[in-house]
Amino acid sequence: MSRIGKAPVTIPQGVEVTVANGLVTVKGKKGTLTQKVDADITVKVEDGVINVTRPTDQKRHRALHGLYRALIANMVTGVSEGYKTEQELVGVGYRASNKGQMLELSLGYSHNINFELPAEIKVTTTAEKGQNPKVILESADKQLIGLVASKIRSLRKPEPYKGKGIKFSGEILRRKAGKSAAKK
Repeated sequence: MSRIGKAPVTIPQGVEVTVANGLVTVKGKKGTLTQKVDADITVKVEDGVINVTRPTDQKRHRALHGLYRALIANMVTGVSEGYKTEQELVGVGYRASNKGQMLELSLGYSHNINFELPAEIKVTTTAEKGQNPKVILESADKQLIGLVASKIRSLRKPEPYKGKGIKFSGEILRRKAGKSAAKK
């Protein structure tokens, strides 16, 4: 048995889970999420617990077992607590601002970058004196917030010499030494 797959998902108070025709729907205070589940995998909701089972020990079934259990657990956590990512803009003159769902980034290029965010994501930007500007994303959907955060990071990845670019808060970057002193 998959260690992840056989672990039950407890449903917190205020979260409603329904399973119908291979579609799992999770409703909570942060929103509603749906996930289509493979026909071979069985999802049962009993006594405030979600159990995911597989029919055989085939490699495909073992892989899907843990996958769908993890996706459902992420949906339950998302609609009850939500997910949040913070990114820092490291570099002189790097700025971020937002108007509604439009994120405007100044990243040292000859032009500003306008990045439109999906409606499911809430964005805030902060710029305090003496600290790097930050972009904070919040959403109930873990997959979507991860995708959007990686797209924003790809606009200017941190470079290894000075560390300039967009990095996740708390991310440890591998730095290089740079040029050594002139040869004698």
